[in-house]
Amino acid sequence: MISVEEVMNIAQKKEFLEFPARLYKDDKAYIRPLDKDIESVFDSSQNKCFANGESTRFLFKNKHGETIGKVAVFVNKQYIEKQPTGGIGFFDCINDQETANFIFDNCKEWLQKRGMEAMDGSINFGERDKFWGVLIEGFDQPLYGMNYNFPYYKELFENYGFEIYFNQLCFSRKAHAPTSRIFNIMHAKHSKNELFSAKPVNKVHLNKFAEDFYTIYNKSWESHGGGKQMSLNDVKKLFNNMKPVMNEHIAWFAYESGNPIAMWINIPDLNQWFKYLNGKFGTLEKLKFLYYKTFKHNTKFVGLIFGVLPEWQNKGVEGYLIVEAAKHFQVETKFKDFEMQWIGDFNPKMLGLAKHLDTEMTRKLATYRYLFDRNKEFEKHPMV
Repeated sequence: MISVEEVMNIAQKKEFLEFPARLYKDDKAYIRPLDKDIESVFDSSQNKCFANGESTRFLFKNKHGETIGKVAVFVNKQYIEKQPTGGIGFFDCINDQETANFIFDNCKEWLQKRGMEAMDGSINFGERDKFWGVLIEGFDQPLYGMNYNFPYYKELFENYGFEIYFNQLCFSRKAHAPTSRIFNIMHAKHSKNELFSAKPVNKVHLNKFAEDFYTIYNKSWESHGGGKQMSLNDVKKLFNNMKPVMNEHIAWFAYESGNPIAMWINIPDLNQWFKYLNGKFGTLEKLKFLYYKTFKHNTKFVGLIFGVLPEWQNKGVEGYLIVEAAKHFQVETKFKDFEMQWIGDFNPKMLGLAKHLDTEMTRKLATYRYLFDRNKEFEKHPMV
């Protein structure tokens, strides 16, 4: 007999955070996410998605009162899909199909009551940059903000009837490996143009680089739809939040006649420091973080975002920018590895960039979809 508890009080919120820590206690690859990052998702004062949606968390317990699963379920009116589609996320479960089916049925019922016709999982009540997807290949230590789960989660989802809506692919390379031949050709072409320049972020002039990011991001992502635009205030806030962990040597912009045309934003993998904090980030943990940040060498940096203005795409600008950046950080830093945050298998341009970077695929996550009408034809994510 499985009982269901809606997460309402402090004890239940704590259990929602602590259950995964117990579940993965013997898994050396597991890195506990920061509690504050998870709690912020369900705080209406911090998560703007509550303005257009709702979310509820549930705990699932066995007859002995022991937690055997948890999940969050949500609807977001800005999550535009072919049919009304809700989401489930922060799913954790023991290795038992019956328990997983009970959890998924509970989510389905909750979503149907709110007019949904499908559910995606395991996803976030927010942007795709954090807590998105079910890990199905590459069970190594996760990057900061990336989901991690046991290999059996794949079977729990697929045995229930979920199908892969899209795959999320991560690519890696050695930081000091030579840049690819094709990028060197692109660089040689544009470096002859005196109007071209590339430079790393300078924290002293952070607002200027935030404005350049704003210009490139909104023009490059406006065709993607789904509310991808960002306000300048949001971008400045993002940059100021990133400032303490930003490494100026690995965040770069390219310019033509002084106007921003491309960006390659990377940061150190924060999980190489956060893994020592056991999910906490109070005063003591902040001191620990500063200690590890100062004395514990970080060996991996992470590609957060790469963007080129539409009018400059397919003209070799990406090669120019990447070679300029690599020539600098390969001298000025001691990073050993580079990993790109996931790229959707629906994005051939970014997959092509990963190929030209001479990377190899090292991690795969899946965004699963379950159609409530089992006779309806399943369609994968459209190409962009």
